[in-house]
Amino acid sequence: MQTNFTEEQLKDAGTARANEILRNCVHCGFCTATCPTYQILGDELDSPRGRIYQIKDMLENERVPDKQTVLHVDRCLSCLACMTTCPSGVHYMHLVDHAREYIEDNYKRPITDRALRWVLAKILPYPGRFRLALLGAKIAKPFKRLVPDARLRAMLEMAPKDIPPVSRNDDPQSFAPVGNKKLRVALMTGCAQKALNTDINDATIRLLRRFGCEVVVAKGAGCCGALTHHMGKAGESHATAAKNIDAWMAEAQGEGLDSIVINTSGCGTTVKDYGHMFRETGQAEDAAKVADLAQDVSELLMQLELPEGAAKGLRVAYHAACSLQHGQQIKTFPKDLLKRVGFEVVEPADSHLCCGSAGTYNLMQPELSGELKKRKVETLEARQPDIIAAGNIGCMMQIGGATQVPIVHTVELLDWATGGPKPRALQG
Repeated sequence: MQTNFTEEQLKDAGTARANEILRNCVHCGFCTATCPTYQILGDELDSPRGRIYQIKDMLENERVPDKQTVLHVDRCLSCLACMTTCPSGVHYMHLVDHAREYIEDNYKRPITDRALRWVLAKILPYPGRFRLALLGAKIAKPFKRLVPDARLRAMLEMAPKDIPPVSRNDDPQSFAPVGNKKLRVALMTGCAQKALNTDINDATIRLLRRFGCEVVVAKGAGCCGALTHHMGKAGESHATAAKNIDAWMAEAQGEGLDSIVINTSGCGTTVKDYGHMFRETGQAEDAAKVADLAQDVSELLMQLELPEGAAKGLRVAYHAACSLQHGQQIKTFPKDLLKRVGFEVVEPADSHLCCGSAGTYNLMQPELSGELKKRKVETLEARQPDIIAAGNIGCMMQIGGATQVPIVHTVELLDWATGGPKPRALQG
């Protein structure tokens, strides 16, 4: 694609990166075949190719974003299926993230939109605040039909039936390995996950310790910054990410780290991109080191060589989170691990398509998200599974709210199969 940025415009690092990405696009349209919003809406402007044209025009002309451009960029899930499909290597993630930052800085949204986005940015990344919000939503949930705004109804629907007690395993500390020590790893405990489902981190710690890892929860680490980053709030996202970089580098430069383990794939995609996010800052070197150390938990478990288990007689439908299969290009490891310990693993039709969770997308675009959820649950249930497994808390909440099939994190099943307790979601 031909671009016409001026030399002055290209002095800005974000614009320069956008220019590189735009020049790789050859207009082929392969991306439209795997774009969830294009499949639903059938509008070229709601495809990656259409959004690329709109972003190019907006950035090149340095214009105030118009309502239509903002609408179509907002409708993007950032599922990154287009990046998996693209034969030209167009890094759509960096482009749309820059566009969102530009929109945030140059477009005045309606007051209701600004208020909603402010609330989400000030609550979701903070587990204590999020717990209080979930409690309030749980109390108000019976009255959701009286709420006129579909986005607010979606927030009420998000409240789980039971809010788990705080797990002290999420506090800064170190867990010794069982038996001989193989690795020293930092576990990213996250933010929303600590309020929604404490079993995931607990199971991860047990599993890693069982196979020779010293597991460290670093003091000062918290939200990865993904939620605010994808809203275009660069200042807030970089501030939280910077704390993680400092916390993990303190461990790496102290007793050392072999890996930073992440069991929420949406966070993993962002942490692995810290090198890019901080490339123009004084933390550039440390950010790049942290990004290199970051691993999805399935990547590390493949290194630990879990033993083969006897057949469990249970069929597991594996849901591939977009942030894992497209954002990190990890496609087989979770399935390989589940098969290795004795589960029968099946996949739904169109497994490359998003479930509609996508961070805060299910709260800000509830109608599109609801349609994607419906389609995903139908394809999962068609495989008649005993259990659904996923590697991302957002997907688990999204799918779990629309099916009676129990849904658990992949690590919970691996922990159970290798000596841990039966996952709570399966005990009923």
